[in-house]
Amino acid sequence: MGGTVFGLTEAQISQLGLTWGVGGLIALMLYIIWKVARESKAGRFGTFVLFFVLAFGIFGFLMKQVIKWLLGVE
Repeated sequence: MGGTVFGLTEAQISQLGLTWGVGGLIALMLYIIWKVARESKAGRFGTFVLFFVLAFGIFGFLMKQVIKWLLGVE
């Protein structure tokens, strides 16, 4: 066996899964937070706080990718 699936190596499949999988989970979390804020009637400030805190996690994930790209680390 060549060690590839659909012409992709294991490392490429892992990278795709990490990037798109985590991206999908982030989108799902945004939807869940929006729904929770709406159903709990959190108001503008409460909704802002919920999304602001969640944004730190998203920002950390994105910065990890940017730092890896800047340093040329695989």
